[in-house]
Amino acid sequence: MSNERQDPQAVDNELAAMRVGYPQAGSESESVEDRMSAELDTSVVETGWLPLMRQWLVDAVEADAPEPNAMTLSTVDEGGRPASRTVLCKGLSEDGVLFFTNYGSDKARHLAAHPYASANFTWLTLARQVIVRGTTERVSAQLTQEYWRTRPRGSQLGAWASSQSRPIDSRADLDEQLREVAARFGVDGEIPVPPNWGGILIRPESVEFWQGRANRMHNRVRTSLVDGQWSAVRLQP
Repeated sequence: MSNERQDPQAVDNELAAMRVGYPQAGSESESVEDRMSAELDTSVVETGWLPLMRQWLVDAVEADAPEPNAMTLSTVDEGGRPASRTVLCKGLSEDGVLFFTNYGSDKARHLAAHPYASANFTWLTLARQVIVRGTTERVSAQLTQEYWRTRPRGSQLGAWASSQSRPIDSRADLDEQLREVAARFGVDGEIPVPPNWGGILIRPESVEFWQGRANRMHNRVRTSLVDGQWSAVRLQP
């Protein structure tokens, strides 16, 4: 038997034909008044990534994009293999991008071993993406507590009920764990932060903004932190 690696199966023609044709700026399909049609350029992020990131998030909210603060978080496991999942961003600041999780989860364990992550915000209806890459660190108990108080009670109970990423025999067992937690804390008793739960901050080293354009000639602008200063470059699509 040959040890040569075989090509994958033939290309699926239906999948190969799937693509969205993004409009060219200034075309009849775009409104001149619509700020989202403005061309992305390096000048917008020469002094940092945060103002444009915040504006794009506001645009996504105003455009009713589904889960506008959702991001695909990519980590590397103990064997060096990448893993991705969607989480919700719960904070944007000069310090970075903040999310919360069970510290026993796969993502948290990966980041404990390899404290570097990539987070991809995708707003398909706006033809925009933002990719944030940088080092990670756990935040203070005080900051976790501040966020915990904003969570709905059901979400607080869920955080106690789930040993995130660990196997469980059935959905019925998972539901039973939630009922047990709900009974323990009662109807209106205060629910504390679980001992192994909290925030993780991604401190950006590079942030790339992507804007869809006609003929796959998309705009890509990346700003990177070099010697304490942000430096922007345009990338070919």
